[in-house]
Amino acid sequence: MRGPHNLWRLIITGATFERSGAMKLALEAMDVPPRLRLAARVMGWPFAWLGLKGDPALPPVTRALTALGPAYIKFGQVLSTRPDVVGAELAEQLTVLQDRLPPFSVAEAKASVAAELGQPVDAIFAEFSEAVAAASIAQVHAARRVDTGQKVAVKVLRPGIERAFQKDLDAFHFAAAMIEFLSPASRRLRPSDVVAHFESVVLGELDLRMEASAALAFCANTARDEGFSAPRPHWDLSARRVMTLDWVDGIALGDIEALQSAGHDLVALSERVLQLFLSHALRDGYFHADMHQGNLKVAENGDIIAYDFGIMGQIDEYTRRVYAEILMGFIRKDYRRVAEVHFEAGYVPRDRNVDDFARALRAVGEPIFGMDASHISMARLLAYLFEVTERFGMQTRTELILLQRTMVVVEGVARSLNPALNMWEVAKPVVGTYIRQNLGPRSMARDLLRTARVLGRFGPRLPDMVERALQGQVAAPPPPPPAPRRSRDLVLFLAGGAMVGAGVALAALF
Repeated sequence: MRGPHNLWRLIITGATFERSGAMKLALEAMDVPPRLRLAARVMGWPFAWLGLKGDPALPPVTRALTALGPAYIKFGQVLSTRPDVVGAELAEQLTVLQDRLPPFSVAEAKASVAAELGQPVDAIFAEFSEAVAAASIAQVHAARRVDTGQKVAVKVLRPGIERAFQKDLDAFHFAAAMIEFLSPASRRLRPSDVVAHFESVVLGELDLRMEASAALAFCANTARDEGFSAPRPHWDLSARRVMTLDWVDGIALGDIEALQSAGHDLVALSERVLQLFLSHALRDGYFHADMHQGNLKVAENGDIIAYDFGIMGQIDEYTRRVYAEILMGFIRKDYRRVAEVHFEAGYVPRDRNVDDFARALRAVGEPIFGMDASHISMARLLAYLFEVTERFGMQTRTELILLQRTMVVVEGVARSLNPALNMWEVAKPVVGTYIRQNLGPRSMARDLLRTARVLGRFGPRLPDMVERALQGQVAAPPPPPPAPRRSRDLVLFLAGGAMVGAGVALAALF
């Protein structure tokens, strides 16, 4: 239920950050201007006594986020992959949010499994361990099937997780409405639409049948990807709140010391994880949209293993082609062409100047080329990108938020393995291959063939349709919708994967 009562939830949010000592650390880590930093502290201090206590054993920011609930934990997971934005120390603290949260009891997990699958746990599994990983929405248990003896992973939703998320989402909707009311300039960022999109993603993640379906589709798409694998679901042991998958062994991608001790090439892994994401997004248009270190492992043979398919992203073929052309323009430093593609696709309002936009894009791209990535301040870059998008009137496109947010996460993961990662050089072979296959004569022939097939299906009806139209019996078709506008987050994506997408919008809500 959305209403002014949600103001209390937002007050509790600020009070919890203040009480835990997280407010000061978070503002400093995000490099918030001193004036705003002071204002936030002054407004938060009187309410500190109202804040949730949290776990005193945890670092301040992690303590505040875990106390506030799963939606806040999701936001912290994104920030945990961005030491270049929040600082190495805070990013390290936030890695706890990926898969090391306090678990609920094994008795509760077994009760949920039995209720969902309609059988006692002992009749289904010969073994059922304590939780081996616990995240914001669910936890995982190692088990062994009675009928086949196969070792499997059993994912179980947290008790009451649906209600907990709904409470936070209601507060976010209220905050977005207040922001739009108090700051008309913020409406171009469409905070209410961003929250609505976030809500739809979360609600999908709370039905593990949908995740099992996504896992199966993803496995089919990536079956031939070299150096990559994903566990397959067991449909007969999956339901709305329980999902069973193949068990996979490996070292967590965030455990740098263990990876080095095992002899894995961190540079090669950093390049592969980024190239795999780009390949899935461009080639398939269907990608894993929650690729933080807690959802990635490295097998003994060096393969990257992805799991947890609760959040998947999908983009249409036209958008993929636009992305690829703009990415290649950046790689070639052809900023004029990059600007033209933005205008051709309707991502920038027509009343803006293409040459001015090209110069703004050059100011974004040039500092990145030829510079060690570890010396680039993403926090400052994001601040400049925000200015650029505001100046050129680009609006948020909620349908691209998952792609944008995932790119933030994936680049952060890659840079945690290799701080000197050059995103453009790593992306070049993937983007080049996609362009050769989809933007050349071969793709034009495929498009014409597809058009011919569509016309062929309507061929027998065309004479009657034309005759009725000439007789005025068929109403003119409605005008096509206006071309979508590229959000400021697209520019962040194109500027070296430095997008903030949903993160920036939700940060304002927090």
